[in-house]
Amino acid sequence: MVIEKADRKENILRVAQALFSRFGLAKTTIEDIARRARMGKASIYYYFRNKEAIFQEVIDKEGRELRQKVLQAIRAERTPQRKIRAYVITRASALKELANYYTAFRDEYLEQYAFIEKARREYNEFEQQVIRDILQEGMDQGVFQIEDVHLTAEAIVAALKGLEYHWTIHVPLETIEKNVDTLLTILFKGIERRD
Repeated sequence: MVIEKADRKENILRVAQALFSRFGLAKTTIEDIARRARMGKASIYYYFRNKEAIFQEVIDKEGRELRQKVLQAIRAERTPQRKIRAYVITRASALKELANYYTAFRDEYLEQYAFIEKARREYNEFEQQVIRDILQEGMDQGVFQIEDVHLTAEAIVAALKGLEYHWTIHVPLETIEKNVDTLLTILFKGIERRD
């Protein structure tokens, strides 16, 4: 019975995730979710108090997936430079896949939901910490020379956020990888001419 409950709840989340991704929170109804999940509306309400509660769980789930993908990609690399590259590319490709999570970060009308603001804040803190850790590792290894690790991490995260809409919506992953390599060369080598 417990396994069946977990399966039914997971099915609701999977169906809702697809519907939210395609139609958005505002245009997706409990009826749509129930129909696609092949359940009655009452069954949906047994697991979730409303549509926003379902969306919150979808956002939480996608946030965990994004963090897991990023950390896994970083752990697979040896050098701080490769770790930053893995981070940026994995982040970009995961945001393309996790449409609801990306929408939660981008769409202003969702700011009315406290859980969206909390998810945004927590992910921003996660990103800052990941980049700080990589930069500090590079400093400890003598690979990077950075005056202010916190400010540098903040600048890198802000730059990524500035690029994310265009990259997530309009740029294929292969082009993103080339762009990342070019931008990391600028980051690591600078733009000043050296004679």
